[in-house]
Amino acid sequence: MSKNAKVAAGGAVVGLILLIWLPWWAAILIVLGVPTAAYLTLDPAQRRRLRRVTRKEIGR
Repeated sequence: MSKNAKVAAGGAVVGLILLIWLPWWAAILIVLGVPTAAYLTLDPAQRRRLRRVTRKEIGR
């Protein structure tokens, strides 16, 4: 299993646990808010690099 697959599986498990423990709107807010906050903390050069790598991998 690749590192990205492990991260995705872990994220799915955490999301399911949040849906059980919290109201659905709070779980959705956390699931969408954490990656958004992490992206916004990047400086512009890091954001450009992330977008470039993501597009390159999509074209494989």
